[in-house]
Parts: sequence; C-alpha cells; structure tokens
Amino acid sequence: MAMFDSLSERLGDVFTRLKGRGALNENDVREAMREVRVALLEADVALPVVRSFIDQVTELAIGQNVLKSITPGQQVIKIVSDALTEMLGSTTSDLVIDVVPPAVIMMVGLQGSGKTTTTAKLAKRLKEKDRKKVLMASLDVNRPAAQEQLATLGTQVDVATLPIVPGQQPAEIARRAMQAAKLQGFDVLMLDTAGRLHVDQQLMDEMRAVEAEAKPAETLLVVDSLTGQDAVQVAQRFSDDIALTGVVLTRMDGDARGGAALSMRAVTGKPIKFAGTGEKMDAIEPFHPERVAGRILGMGDVVSLVERAAETIQQDEAEKIAARVAKGQFDLNDLRAQLGQMRRMGGIGAIAGMIPGLKKAQAQMAQGGMDERILLRMDAIISSMTATERARPAIINAKRKIRIAKGSGTQVQDVNKLLKMHQEMEGAMKRLKKMGGLKGLGAMFGRGGAGGMGGLGGLMGGGGGMGAIPPDIQNLLRKK
Repeated sequence: MAMFDSLSERLGDVFTRLKGRGALNENDVREAMREVRVALLEADVALPVVRSFIDQVTELAIGQNVLKSITPGQQVIKIVSDALTEMLGSTTSDLVIDVVPPAVIMMVGLQGSGKTTTTAKLAKRLKEKDRKKVLMASLDVNRPAAQEQLATLGTQVDVATLPIVPGQQPAEIARRAMQAAKLQGFDVLMLDTAGRLHVDQQLMDEMRAVEAEAKPAETLLVVDSLTGQDAVQVAQRFSDDIALTGVVLTRMDGDARGGAALSMRAVTGKPIKFAGTGEKMDAIEPFHPERVAGRILGMGDVVSLVERAAETIQQDEAEKIAARVAKGQFDLNDLRAQLGQMRRMGGIGAIAGMIPGLKKAQAQMAQGGMDERILLRMDAIISSMTATERARPAIINAKRKIRIAKGSGTQVQDVNKLLKMHQEMEGAMKRLKKMGGLKGLGAMFGRGGAGGMGGLGGLMGGGGGMGAIPPDIQNLLRKK
C-alpha cells in the first residue's frame, strides 16, 4: 500500500543497522526504538498510541533472552512485527452477516469520506464472493442527488436499490427498506446514511433513530485515510455516540503517511474490516493486520500476491500456456500473455511490494527507469511483429528488427533485449520439459528458486525461480 512507503523505508533503515551489529546491548535497542518512535510520529500516528507501542516493544526487546540470543536483531524485528500486527488489530475481522435475514449493514461517516461508493463496492463483493442477495438503500436526504448516485452505482454493480420516495425522512426510509428486504427475500440490506461536513448533534440523533429502527448487525464507519489525525478524531466521536462494529478505510492507495490506519484500532477499539484501494468497483479488500505489518516491515505479503494472481489470472489462457510448457514450447505470443498477466496483477511495482525483501528493489527499479512503462513497451514491440514473427522469433533478422523498432516507437536494442529475454525463457521451458514437464514445477504456489519468487514463477507459467519475470528485471531485483 503506497501510504506506508516512507514509514517502511525509515523502519527498514533502522532494522538493517540493527541486524548489521550482531551482538546488541540495551543502549542499542533503546536507540533503535527512539528512531522507530520518531518514524511513527512522522507517519502521523497518534501520540498515545506511539507511546504505548514503544513502551511495550522496548520492554520485550531488552529482555535478557533477546539480547543473549544468536540473532538479537532478528528477534527485535519479530517483536516489532508482532506489536505492529496487534496495533492494527491482530486478526482479520469478517462481516457478521450470518443472522436471521436480512442482515443489516449500516454505513456511517462524514460527507466526502467515500461512503456511498464503499456501500456499492461492499454490495458487489457480497453478491459475487459471498453469493448474497443484496438490497441497497440511500438514507441521505440532505445532499442533492445522493439517492440517485446510489441508484446509478447499483445499476453499475448490478445490485438492487430501494426505489426513491421524495420527502421521506431517514428513519422512514429505513423502515420501508426493512419491509422490502423481508418481503423480497434479500439476505443483506445496506443502509447508506447521510454524512455531514463535520460531526454534529443532529447527525448523531439521525444515526441513532436509524439504528433503533434497523437494529444493524454491522455498523461500519467509513473514513478517508488521507485525512490523517482528523480521521482518528472523527472515529473517536462516532464511536462515543454509536455502537460501531468496524471501520472501513478508504483511499489506502494514496500517498498519506498511514497514521490513521495505525491509530484507528487503538483509538476506537474496533477492527479495521476493509480497505478501499482505488476507484474501481472491485478496489476494496479485507484488511489483514499481519499482512499489512509485513508490508510495512518489508517482509512482503506473498499470501495477498497469490490471492491477487488467482483472481486476475485468466484460467483458459493459463491452461493454454501450461499445455505448451509441458511440450517445451514458448513463443512470443506466450510471452505477451505473461506480460499481460503481470499488468493485470498490478504491474511490477505492485508485485515487488508484496515479495519479501523487495521494497528496496522498487526504488532501484524507479531509479533505473524500470517502471510500469516497460511492460507496455514490451507489448508494443510484440504488437509490431507479424503473426509469423511472433510464432517463429528465429526468423527476425536485422532488417525486421529495424521495422519492428520503428513500428513500436522503440530502439533496435530494445527489440534485441526482448528477443534475448524470450530465448532465455524458451530455454527454461525446454529444461523444464526434460525435468518432467509441469510436474517439474512443484507446487503451483511456494517452493522456488532465485529471489524467493518460485510461487509467482510457477503460477505465471515460468519454470521455477523467477521464471515468469523478465531476466532484466530479475537482475535488478537481485541487487537488493
């Protein structure tokens, strides 16, 4: 997640120095914790949360067993990782919707926090992933066209919305929505309540009236994580007045400092249940504290990587490549398909951010101009070839290379690099065939060679190790 990048970098530097020291004494640990404290405060984490976190970690880290252990630096990092996970909420919290239908989910928050869009995103997720029949209802009678906005989003995600009746008050709309949901056999009813520019008594009275009417199974507070400490104060006010069950943080893909996410659980006592990660209707994901802690500390998030791959990979395309791999075949059409899979998974940057130890590699890639455009450039080069050239790269001579480079707006050396990459990958496929075809891949996720990326290599058709990732990029990734 982009918002933790600067914090991740700061902590990474602190821990690299700790690990480099070998033996540690109490002063070393206290000095490191002072730097961690400053990093957290600069990331906009609430002061009481930072204080309690540092006290807890320091007490554990200067325990005799840690300082006397063979790898004290690693032990301290493990303690920080566990404490960070606990600060974020320890475990993933699912929505409680296994109640007598309709399960009511009440969405609350300030105006502009992304509440209506989040309502539609969650409804889409419940419909597609949980196979629930969902009804959405807008209770926002203050903001012009708010009810129409939810109806439009409902059409977009193919989820039913309660018909609009002008002049009704929020509690009346909630009552009508409950009746409609019961009569029409809906599993889940989502109530998108009104927001305000700031918390006021009228808003809270309105929320409590709706709460009394609908008796929600879940009351989710939607807050914009880019607003930092303001988001934490808003959460505090709402949790004082309403029985919240969880928090949804929107715009987690933004470049804020991350303090809201790290403070939210400690301040409200309620779990962060979901994180909004973009504008698309499927850009919302469950909040996994241990995975987020892993990403912040540069330990990667391989589980999310595998899940994202499983969601975005196109099964028929993967099966075709797999069949060709088994025969030791691999042409430029196959390479193009793999580059497409990488793009759908979020590109090089997103993938590198989830792989243990590759945070620094992302910065190296950026410095070397190795950004997402490289995938598009490779695709443009392959697009400039004829069907015959893509199927039989060996026929591409100097004259053809000049034509391909001109057609794709690249240089001949770029075409040469792509062809060299293809040759290396084709060689890997042939070696794989000798190892027994697809059985030689081992488990689809997991066991791997270079750089700890075996799962990804296997998943995307590569022959173990970082097979699926272009060698030029692999070389950069190895220069950690």
